[in-house]
Amino acid sequence: MKKVLVVEDESSIRSFVVINLKRSGYEPIEAATGEQAFEQVRLNPDIKVAILDIMLPDTDGFEVCRRLRASHPKMGIIMLTARTQEMDKITGLMTGADDYVTKPFSPAELTARIDALYRRVGGDEEEVTELVRGPFKLNTRNRTLEKNGERIKLTQVEFSIIKLFMENPGKALSRDEILNAVWGKDYYGEVKIVDVNIRRLRLKIEDDPTNPTYITTVWGHGYKWGY
Repeated sequence: MKKVLVVEDESSIRSFVVINLKRSGYEPIEAATGEQAFEQVRLNPDIKVAILDIMLPDTDGFEVCRRLRASHPKMGIIMLTARTQEMDKITGLMTGADDYVTKPFSPAELTARIDALYRRVGGDEEEVTELVRGPFKLNTRNRTLEKNGERIKLTQVEFSIIKLFMENPGKALSRDEILNAVWGKDYYGEVKIVDVNIRRLRLKIEDDPTNPTYITTVWGHGYKWGY
């Protein structure tokens, strides 16, 4: 069974999510607080996707996300929130989340997001392949990136974006092309999630994120890998 951590303090919402996950073939692991979430991850090291509510009784989902991302960089994380403010979505993504779902949501929407994320984090290993572009080396089996021999920690979404760029050097990729390739054509969310993840990637890989040279902007279109 594919395990999904569900961190939600409202029992009715948590039960709703759990029931629909079971119907979709997942094994939900429940937690009502941040501390319970960390304990469940300790007890279930094979959890590959987590759904985090922002509002929790002991801490907020952003802090849970930060700690999970620090200790489990390859885990897929979806933020679940009733808030609609733009900053909450951006904060969640910049904290390390791969996606967000705003309440109220349909079971089909949430399941589609989980399916897409699980394919990225839990799929079969690819043949060992290394892509080298400039100072970067990408290993598609270990799903790692190095810059000048130094390892850069990436989320699964960030890895997928870098892989797409390095496979298409010098090609201008539209936001829709990136969205479809990384999140899938059935993605329900907004295209601006691409921009937030590019911003986060630049902070990790650029010598000067305010003046990027590796991931450059193609105004009115999207982005291009410059090396």
